[in-house]
Amino acid sequence: MYDGAVITELTTADPRPATAASPPAAGAWWRSGAWSLPEVRWAAAATVMFAAGGISHLAGAPPWLWWSLYLACYAAGGWEPGLAGLRALRERTLDVDLLMVVAAIGGAAIGQVFDGALLIVIFATSGALEAVATKRTADSVRGLLDLTPEQATRLTGAGDHAREDIVDAAVLQVGEVILVRPGERVGADGRVLSGAGPVDQASITGESLPVDKQAGDEVFAGTVNGTGVLRVRVTRAAGETVIARIVAMVEQASATKALTQLFIEKVEQRYSVVMVAATLALFTLPLLWGASVHHSLLRAMTFMIVASPCAVVLATMPPLLAAIATAGRNGVLVKSAVVMEHLADITQVAFDKTGTLTEGRPHLTGVHALPGAEVSEVRLLALAAAAEQGSEHPLGRAVVRAARDRGLMPAPAEEFGSEPGRGVRARVQAHLVEVGSPAQLLHGDRRQDTAAAAVVVAGLEDSGHTAVVVRVDGALAGVLALADRMRPGAAEAVAQLTDLTGARPVLLTGDNARAAERLAAQAGIAEVRADLLPAGKVTAVRELQAGGAQVALVGDGVNDAPALATAHVGIAMGRAGSDLALDTADAVITRDELAAVPAVIALARRARRLVMANLVIATTFIAVLVAWDLFGDLPLPLGVAGHEGSTVIVGLNGLRLLRDAAWRRAVAASRTES
Repeated sequence: MYDGAVITELTTADPRPATAASPPAAGAWWRSGAWSLPEVRWAAAATVMFAAGGISHLAGAPPWLWWSLYLACYAAGGWEPGLAGLRALRERTLDVDLLMVVAAIGGAAIGQVFDGALLIVIFATSGALEAVATKRTADSVRGLLDLTPEQATRLTGAGDHAREDIVDAAVLQVGEVILVRPGERVGADGRVLSGAGPVDQASITGESLPVDKQAGDEVFAGTVNGTGVLRVRVTRAAGETVIARIVAMVEQASATKALTQLFIEKVEQRYSVVMVAATLALFTLPLLWGASVHHSLLRAMTFMIVASPCAVVLATMPPLLAAIATAGRNGVLVKSAVVMEHLADITQVAFDKTGTLTEGRPHLTGVHALPGAEVSEVRLLALAAAAEQGSEHPLGRAVVRAARDRGLMPAPAEEFGSEPGRGVRARVQAHLVEVGSPAQLLHGDRRQDTAAAAVVVAGLEDSGHTAVVVRVDGALAGVLALADRMRPGAAEAVAQLTDLTGARPVLLTGDNARAAERLAAQAGIAEVRADLLPAGKVTAVRELQAGGAQVALVGDGVNDAPALATAHVGIAMGRAGSDLALDTADAVITRDELAAVPAVIALARRARRLVMANLVIATTFIAVLVAWDLFGDLPLPLGVAGHEGSTVIVGLNGLRLLRDAAWRRAVAASRTES
């Protein structure tokens, strides 16, 4: 009951596939709530039988009646742990559940049937509370599945004559096209083919405001379409959607055991054997000295109960699993209990640059019209955006996006052409507009006057920007400056991690030193290692580890995967991260909020403190009760109450981290802890 249910429940409680889910019908709480758990039903039956037996006993009913009721209590509350214990015994494993049942039967054998029934009731009730708490942990994550609609509108054919079919979202295949009307949930992960409008994707990314979507943008299953009509091409099968992967990762995490738990279970087996031997000695030795069988057996049964390590076994996993569930609800997927333990030990954090500390896409930062070009900056941007409308290059899309953000609607372009490595050219309002790299367009200007443009380009590149040259009708007209943009909150996250770990984060990047140092200065990072290939990042992480640091690496790309695997904890940025990085990482930031990194470390540290507190509580109860039984006269009911009470206290103490307040406190702690 105590050492297995918490670990296995999340992976076995719901047989539904991760591709389809539906919320319970209104009013069917008895099928979806706590009453659906067999542990709760059997515990309730045992309690009813115990109460009926106690009332009959006090009312002076015939002994056979209240004995029958007490024994029915034994059967209801003890059959399942007893059977599990016998199965474990067949595999040469001594289960503490079996010891509890044996102790209860021993109590009945010496006439203490009331005390044995009380043990069964408390034992079954504590197991039921554990099952309820575990179900709550599972439901808090699996509830994400309810966001995915059961059905979607699939389009067959092209254009206005496409046929609409209502199909199960679970059967949608990659490449199919679905129609999403205003107010509907998107039925699959995909890219917008046509249409535009705001989409509320807070359930996936945590963004508080809807995000405007248009052709080419990615949308996620379960997000809510706003006012537009979207045609979306499916890019992931139902089982591979972001939501399905979130659930799968957390369920996988729940199936692991922490290192502390593994150590406890290893010790538990030896401890249980010693405890059984001590129980037998405590029963037989007093008999040799003339003690009564009743007194010796009562003391031995009491010892077996109070010395059982139930609370110790339960001390570790509830806090760690609760922390995993809470982190998952707040955009951090921790893949195992071992990872949660390792997060608590982190002493230094290393960051990748592009896509991690930065947003991973270029933004227009400046428009520079050249002297004598007779083109204003606004006109220059409008012409460049018009020429770039047909381009798929990230720099071209950044130019078009910047123009639209400034209220400039690009004019229609004709004779569009694109040449890799050079740029694009198009005719816009009777002007030939060329937009491309300085290496190509600074040569061959008909005025042979490139000095001014070269100075601008050199200054931009020295400051870490990417320069794009614009020519109009063959003459140099200006230079556009583009750069990746630092994520909001990156500097604050770096400062929090510095306070939390006692060491400044390190920047590891394959980018050039100038761009890396410029970003590091903005983020508050002092140590920069630039121009690193993937092997170089691995070497850098190992050097930090050789210096005694427990390193967490935060990255997003394929080139980060080897270093993510090398670090004590690899953390991937989920939205822009590559599949290889997501698979290699130990934790995933699904909302791409860097503030989640210090928060999850603070949460892991709090979980570790709760584990330590639980172990102290459990061992203290055991030591006091065992000493009382050996050197005093501990009543069996009090021993039962003390033992099972400590188990319940430990379990509930660990599950405090399931509350939403636990994440808020972790965020606050990451800002103040030093």
